[in-house]
Amino acid sequence: MEFTTGGRLEVRITASDVGKRVSVRSLTAAGERLGRFTDTVGILTSWTGGVLRITRRDGEHVEIEEESMVAGKTVPQTPARRRGVPSATVRELVTVAARGWPPAESERLGEWTLRAAGGFTSRANSVLPLGDPGGPLPAAADRAVRWYAARGLPARVQVTVEDDALLDRELRDRGWTAERFALVRVGALAPLADREPDQRVVLSREPGSEWASLYHRAEGGGLPEAALTVLRGGPSVWFATVPGAENGSGPAAIGRCVVDGRWAGFAAIEVAPGRRGEGLARAVMAELARAALAEGASAAYLQIERGNEAARALYDKLGFVDHHAYHYLRAPQG
Repeated sequence: MEFTTGGRLEVRITASDVGKRVSVRSLTAAGERLGRFTDTVGILTSWTGGVLRITRRDGEHVEIEEESMVAGKTVPQTPARRRGVPSATVRELVTVAARGWPPAESERLGEWTLRAAGGFTSRANSVLPLGDPGGPLPAAADRAVRWYAARGLPARVQVTVEDDALLDRELRDRGWTAERFALVRVGALAPLADREPDQRVVLSREPGSEWASLYHRAEGGGLPEAALTVLRGGPSVWFATVPGAENGSGPAAIGRCVVDGRWAGFAAIEVAPGRRGEGLARAVMAELARAALAEGASAAYLQIERGNEAARALYDKLGFVDHHAYHYLRAPQG
């Protein structure tokens, strides 16, 4: 990380860079001649009262005293990615992911989209802010709260660390609280299907009762209509099932994939507890990837909860890397 010009450390950022992605080097103990350097990269969300606030990619907020800063610069919003990993802006992938998990009901508020699906998943029951809400933020936030209250739902806004850092700060200042942190990961699609076809995996266009019996979000083995609307929605949706034993023990594994142009989005990759360790998750993803490749897709994405190390380890092996982080802000009660 190069901060120097002619061998000297330089601070090349000011308060006018709020909202930009920056890299800052600071001393761990401000004012001391000897100390350890710490490098912080993220969105500069504020610079007031001699304190910089930087939001890292994973959503963590770091405060740095101005006097402890020894170097700083702005850096590109989209860092270079490893060869073979698909490149995309945060906005592109957020938009694609939203199309692949559509709500049962939606309404526009400027460049915001209010989404509802009877409470089935936060993604389908939250505001997607892709720009200006068409007026002052307080009025837009209050409108969202009323819209969700009319549907018996709490108001939530989905925010990304990279694109929504200022909105995140402003809503938190109004009492909204952060919850449900997640990562979007991307990878090349073709390598997922680079194996012999697996006849155990059955593909269909509908999430049948057998598929739903393993899906952890199903209630009593069934799915309400709003959930089916979400699951079936998207440009081209595939469901994968690995049937279980003939004794009616339920499926061994399931998965879902939505194809949207060059993108294939994976979700609901689940394996029955008694069948884990057999490579069924990879088999499901391989057959879904094969179907997506046949429709012209070349890149893959998926979403995992932050802290789900088992899922991260699996997808690491399949070539996925982190693209961006997001979480939800929930409106204060009352």
